[in-house]
Amino acid sequence: MEITRTRPSLYGEIAHGLGFWTDRSAVHEAAAQGRALQLQQLIEAGAAVNIVAVDSITPLHEACIQGQTQCVRLLLDAGAQVDARNIDGSTPLCDACAAGSLDCVKLLLEYGATVNPPLFTFSPLHEACMGGNSDCVQLMIDRGAFMEAHDCHYGTPLHVACARQHFDCAKVLLIAGANVNAFKLHETALHHAAKTKNTDLIELLVEFGGNIFARDNLNKKPIHYTSVGSPSYLCLEFYENTPLSLQQLSRVAWRRALGTGARKVISELRLPKSHHQIPLSHEASCYLNFNTFDRLELKTVALNNLLGFLQDAT
Repeated sequence: MEITRTRPSLYGEIAHGLGFWTDRSAVHEAAAQGRALQLQQLIEAGAAVNIVAVDSITPLHEACIQGQTQCVRLLLDAGAQVDARNIDGSTPLCDACAAGSLDCVKLLLEYGATVNPPLFTFSPLHEACMGGNSDCVQLMIDRGAFMEAHDCHYGTPLHVACARQHFDCAKVLLIAGANVNAFKLHETALHHAAKTKNTDLIELLVEFGGNIFARDNLNKKPIHYTSVGSPSYLCLEFYENTPLSLQQLSRVAWRRALGTGARKVISELRLPKSHHQIPLSHEASCYLNFNTFDRLELKTVALNNLLGFLQDAT
């Protein structure tokens, strides 16, 4: 069967020049199983490194999903298309992130992989959060990955991290300035944390400004997804009845005001010498002089929390 001319452009211009679909080739097998010597021999014998299977998966996709760094390098050196797309539109970087292979991710980025490819589904950052490797998540953020990239089924990367209960990934996203109250069908990451009964995630999200009074499309708050008397229920009940301290509200508002640049900006602040031992990228904002804070933002956050508290108390 001949490949139509529209297919290569739709799936990343893979396999041009081949003119046919194929089953998994020897190159696919060698790449997936990490047989670097065999792969090199195949390449030297003239095997096509961009050959595709019926699902448009290239050998580079195979090597990345299995975390075969040496094979990834061999394929890239031989001209494999770094942003080739499979039938779902995913690139090798998506697969490397899904596999949690930090070395493969670094290598692909070194060879020019697109950090934010135009996808209809998961972005590489979504995949990293799904895989649960916080180092991959941090690297992708450092390289400019969109933290608010939205998938119609799964929401933002933070939604994914919380749904999969990857605490470290969620923390990395929040410290970097991800929107803790981003919606997916009116559902926040805190709803996901409540559904999974993960009290550590619940505490993390609330401390970063998660709205405990947010209601989803079923008009349910996070606490409605917990069992009465359970640890997660008691945790949310505590936060509903105990508003955040002024200090914590100031931290929340600082992060909100700084957005995705929070981590970088806070780490560059010139604090008094007495505060030099504080890990700036994590907790510095709670020690900052209140006189430097945006009072209007603080009042807005405090008022919203107070109104939500009063509405639910009546």
